[in-house]
Amino acid sequence: MNFKIEPIYDKKIEKTLQQKIDTKTKPIGALGRLEELALQIGKIQKTESPKLSNPTILVFAGDHGIAKEGNVNPYPQEVTAQMVYNFLNGGAAINIFCKQNNIDLQIIDAGVNHDFGNIAELHSAKIAFGTKNYQHEPAMSLEQCDAAIAKGAAIVMQTHNKGCNSIGFGEMGIGNTSSASLLMAFFTNIPIRECVGAGTGLDVEALNVKQNVLSQVYMKYNPSSTKEALACFGGFEIAMIYGAILKAAELRMTIIIDGFIITSALLAAHTMHPQVLDYCIFAHSSEEQGHQKMLQYLKKEPLVNLKMRLGEGTGAAVVFPIITSAVTFINEMASFESAGVSGQ
Repeated sequence: MNFKIEPIYDKKIEKTLQQKIDTKTKPIGALGRLEELALQIGKIQKTESPKLSNPTILVFAGDHGIAKEGNVNPYPQEVTAQMVYNFLNGGAAINIFCKQNNIDLQIIDAGVNHDFGNIAELHSAKIAFGTKNYQHEPAMSLEQCDAAIAKGAAIVMQTHNKGCNSIGFGEMGIGNTSSASLLMAFFTNIPIRECVGAGTGLDVEALNVKQNVLSQVYMKYNPSSTKEALACFGGFEIAMIYGAILKAAELRMTIIIDGFIITSALLAAHTMHPQVLDYCIFAHSSEEQGHQKMLQYLKKEPLVNLKMRLGEGTGAAVVFPIITSAVTFINEMASFESAGVSGQ
């Protein structure tokens, strides 16, 4: 798919926004990162009165062929499907944080190795019953990768058409930190062993095995493009998130970036369209060590570091009140003139 993503820079609107921020009843710059967020969101929306409409988090779930081997993940592959049911039943962390912050939550089957049948609450976008094992062959075909990208973009388009202008992404997939590590190494040129972390809780010995396995996988392939890298190393959920991020930027939506897996999809999107970063707010720094290096590579500072490493989009959901505060102050806080307060 081809995406048309515009830079958010507009000298006139930026000047108007900055003046509005600076004339609020506070010292210039006193609200720190909130002022940066208000300016960014206003520029994305091309307005001096930005708003967050129908905020939504899309959680994409998919299985990974390598997880069947059990040498890179402590949990069996069946946990992916079990967690999807947990999402649908409202029992996961992402459910409670979205409920707390009035965020709409959608669960998407991108390629779980399970037949869910017909469940109204589950968005079925299944490409296949999990990817192939990239220890032996590419995770997916180029055609499957194209289909996943297109479906991710289409789901964002549908969400946007329902009035959503601020969106975050989550994921579920046993083995997906391995895919994210491989993609990170490809897009950043950081040595693969430095990209591999403990994931859902490997001990030192198991982490060493994971690093060795993924080092061998990385040397096996030589992708020549972003799409080939996604097809070799990715998961269906990661490819869908890649398409979803680019479509959201094309639609000038505010994108809240979660942790390690989501940022691996963003690295791919950034390679194709560097201006996509203009639309992204980086929620938090994950405890997965590769994520901190990703943020350094992109030269981005996250809003918080709560030592989280859960995934699911939980980091994006937890910081949403901070982002809301940025929009609230620029719209509702008095100016020196309106309050009759002597300014600087």
